[in-house]
Amino acid sequence: MAKSLWRARKAPKIGPCGTYVSHHICWPWDIDMWMELNNGRTLTLYDLGRIPLAQVNGLMAVVRKRQWGMTMAGVVVRYRRRIRAFERFEMRSRLLCWDERFFYLEQSMWKTNGECANHAVYRAAVTDKNGIVRAAQVAEAMNMADATSPKMPDWVSKWLEAEDARPWPPMQDAV
Repeated sequence: MAKSLWRARKAPKIGPCGTYVSHHICWPWDIDMWMELNNGRTLTLYDLGRIPLAQVNGLMAVVRKRQWGMTMAGVVVRYRRRIRAFERFEMRSRLLCWDERFFYLEQSMWKTNGECANHAVYRAAVTDKNGIVRAAQVAEAMNMADATSPKMPDWVSKWLEAEDARPWPPMQDAV
């Protein structure tokens, strides 16, 4: 993480929905017993794109100044191609859109042959001691008070509908 943040501090600043691109290697500690990138480790590696994204788009400075935090409220991942030990890959991270409470971030890992290995969409929130900070308040703190969210893609809306239909707490019938 420190290395990723160090590199990001030299990266050009991007707008709120700009794409942050970083390059990585699948190391032996990232693999599972099948000698490929572990699915759980994939989510951890996505942090190496999301946190620097927050740095280059200005969110990190605002979060630090206001003593806010950032949290994940959900994720959906699609795996399509294996990333093997010592294989290099490119990660792309961007803010997709937002609603009243949450920010939706899109990330993908790309193999050197141009194939997309996996893709994730996160529902994230900025928090303070009282809970979730409204997206409009975050935008105002970032000097983007007049900014409007890009239209939420239909497939993201459908994911959120499925999430709303999902029981919570889960597995109550399994007890």
